[in-house]
Amino acid sequence: MNPSSHNIGFISTRFAGTDGVSLETAKWATVLERLGHRCFYFAGVCDRGEEVSRIAPEAFYRHPEIDALNQMAYSGSWTVTKEARAAHPEMSDLHKDFFSIYVRPPKMTRRVNELKEYLKDELYKFARQFSLEILVVENALTIPLNLPLGLAVTEFIAETGFPAIAHHHDFYWERQRFQVNCVGDYLAAAFPPNLPSIRHVVINSIQAQQIASRHGVTSRVIPNVMDFDSPPSNHDPYTQSVRADFGIGDGEYFFLQPTRVIQRKGIEHAIELVRRLDLPAKLIISHASGDEGTDYEQRVREYAHLLDVTVRFESDQVQDERGITSDGKKIYTLGDIYPHADLVTYPSSIEGFGNAFLEAVYYRRPILVNNYSIYEVDIKPKGFHAVWFDGYIDTNALDATRYILQNSALAEEWAETNYQLAKRYFSFTVLERRLQSILADCLGQQI
Repeated sequence: MNPSSHNIGFISTRFAGTDGVSLETAKWATVLERLGHRCFYFAGVCDRGEEVSRIAPEAFYRHPEIDALNQMAYSGSWTVTKEARAAHPEMSDLHKDFFSIYVRPPKMTRRVNELKEYLKDELYKFARQFSLEILVVENALTIPLNLPLGLAVTEFIAETGFPAIAHHHDFYWERQRFQVNCVGDYLAAAFPPNLPSIRHVVINSIQAQQIASRHGVTSRVIPNVMDFDSPPSNHDPYTQSVRADFGIGDGEYFFLQPTRVIQRKGIEHAIELVRRLDLPAKLIISHASGDEGTDYEQRVREYAHLLDVTVRFESDQVQDERGITSDGKKIYTLGDIYPHADLVTYPSSIEGFGNAFLEAVYYRRPILVNNYSIYEVDIKPKGFHAVWFDGYIDTNALDATRYILQNSALAEEWAETNYQLAKRYFSFTVLERRLQSILADCLGQQI
């Protein structure tokens, strides 16, 4: 066995599908395996092979029991408060606080502890099963969607001193839904924890500042990446029918919204753009709503109808792998459809980094982007070319969009500049160098 090769265990709530955490985990694993390491996976839902994974269903953040805990933890509901008070009526004469929604029912505390102990035991089994030497915790110590798992991972590391990399994507303070809660003690303990054997990695510089000021924790910035050292193939007969299958007619523009249908993606801006451009175009949305409900999707459909804009929801035909739908239609991957888009719309108001931006650059497509904070701080200053707007579609954005759509030479020039910049700053080569450094630090080695 190569003495510089190590068994690395990835831990998260889910390793499956096209969410950002799963995608970035796959990229890290690819680079680590190129370096000779072996990767294994622990999650509640996992599409990796059985020979390299251990599944504990309660680790999934949408497991019914975890869902129920989250409803109590973040509801800010007087119902939860009353339930907490009713559990110990003998305390009513000793302390009165009729105005707080920050208390939790004792049964919730008991269940969190029970699940934490169960998951911690599963982590011990995971470490022994695959003779692990290093842990990489993907967002499970960051966003508190599975409280027992975060606490279990924290206690496992505290009890073993296991060298670990906590890879943070979305902190709880970046999401409004977590601001009112009855689990402040859990958040302080494990989201993120401050333990000597943990090396913290964030995906943008603003997060590095925040984790330092809030928790006194130093971190390294490793941005999201793509394999810019291996350009995509431009010729694939399978994909020649993409435009026809999505109903894009001759002379029509194909605008691609390559995101889930959730509120922070700002899809209304893309719809408004199509309307105000007054050019023949269709907006294609590649992903479904996902785990956050369908209310916003209904809002998008109603808004598109109101503005008389054709929006097609094509998540059935855009999947992780090619195939055929139940009604005989072709299934494409996201990489299949990017090259056929005339414009990628990315009007998000909040992003941890910006996978869709990198994907558009990788496939050399023109991009419309909202000037969200991470783009403004960590991406735009490097010199990338994009049509951008600041919170609302203005005439400058409309004029710039028309110009780039109607000037193919400029679009190609922008695409080449963007690709070379991304190769310099956001490639697998960059990731490889940074992972080598942090692994050496974890293991007390020199590089």
